[in-house]
Amino acid sequence: MNTAGHSEATARRGLELTPFRGLRYDPDRVGSLAAVTSPPYDVVVRPDGLHHLQDADPHNIVRLILPQSATPAERNEQAARTLRRWLSEGVLTTDREPGLYVYEQCDGDGMLQRGIIGALHLSEPSEGVVLPHEDVMPHVVADRADLMRATSANLEPLLLTYRGNGSGSATAEVVERTAARPPLLATTTEDGFRHRLWSVTDPADLVRIRSDLAHHQALIADGHHRWATYRRLRAEHPSPSPWDYGLVLLVDTARYPLRVRAIHRLLHDLPVAEALAPLEGLFRVRRLDVPLAEALNALADAACAGNAFLLAGDGAFHLVDRPDPALLARTVPADRPTAWRTLDATVLHATLLDHVWHIPEDSPAHVAYIHDTAATVEKAERDGGTAVLMHPVREEVVRDLARQGVTMPRKSTSFGPKPASGLVLRALDV
Repeated sequence: MNTAGHSEATARRGLELTPFRGLRYDPDRVGSLAAVTSPPYDVVVRPDGLHHLQDADPHNIVRLILPQSATPAERNEQAARTLRRWLSEGVLTTDREPGLYVYEQCDGDGMLQRGIIGALHLSEPSEGVVLPHEDVMPHVVADRADLMRATSANLEPLLLTYRGNGSGSATAEVVERTAARPPLLATTTEDGFRHRLWSVTDPADLVRIRSDLAHHQALIADGHHRWATYRRLRAEHPSPSPWDYGLVLLVDTARYPLRVRAIHRLLHDLPVAEALAPLEGLFRVRRLDVPLAEALNALADAACAGNAFLLAGDGAFHLVDRPDPALLARTVPADRPTAWRTLDATVLHATLLDHVWHIPEDSPAHVAYIHDTAATVEKAERDGGTAVLMHPVREEVVRDLARQGVTMPRKSTSFGPKPASGLVLRALDV
């Protein structure tokens, strides 16, 4: 079997991607398609970013994926009312016939990614069809489940990868041929990415894709909490039902490799001085009075030799590396593969958070997970907390651990580019 959860599936079945009637914005009813899109819900963590999206257009998708109200119950009901209103007003319309959707993203630096969006039949972990590589936080799964129950919709696709046969596969042939046609929609978002979407409705093409993907398994690249949410909600509804499926974007990384970036931590209640004090004698700590880019280069160099982190929030950067081996032996569980025990995220959570700083990692009041490096530093400096900047995990490590059935600490990786939210939704009652 190949690595990465990208090999031929050995379970009774492989990926089963099903057409659905997409729910899409009517371009005549919104200011622009770019103005109604958003990054995935877990990327929009800064209040200023949320407000910016809300102000971009009164119909921005963030009003559904991150509704704002006093209580969680009120937020979810608000999202449900908003969705019903947009449907009744024709802001969102349902495509006339079921299909799969070819989705393309590209930027000005030559990056091009194409994949296919559909409703994926949910599977049990024991089947080995869809492999996670990260743990999830129960409160986040509960929050997403409440929102999906209220709206009866999959509001944004999660990102899965598989290893096809490059341009020789049936799916790749359909994707490339479809992308040569005029798209259903095309827009460029303010981050410079161009997005295009096509529908695939020809029965012969749908059969070819279904047959091809049935021989593959996938790795969850982004969306572990939504995948866990899909599975929770399926368990609540007697099968067969629309809840047996979840909205996904499948990308063949043999043809379109993804980028892997780090997800950083913001420790709300821990000033940098208090974070550094207990590290004496346990880690090597060096102060770096340099710009962010140079500090990240120093982090990358240190990461080549072992575990390394950058702490920030006091106007400087502090490179933390060379942990005491005896400390690691006491704090890192020994019953996992070496690749897991030596992950930066493992050492951060098991050693620094749990043992040195005594911070509960699963409490949003104490720890925030932020994708944007500069934003993490800025927020730490503004709020008096500590930013912990991480170095990206190598993709082959993620693949090998997933193949072994070992999950990494939560929020260990950020695969991208991520699909924009708001281009196509899936209503479960259509």
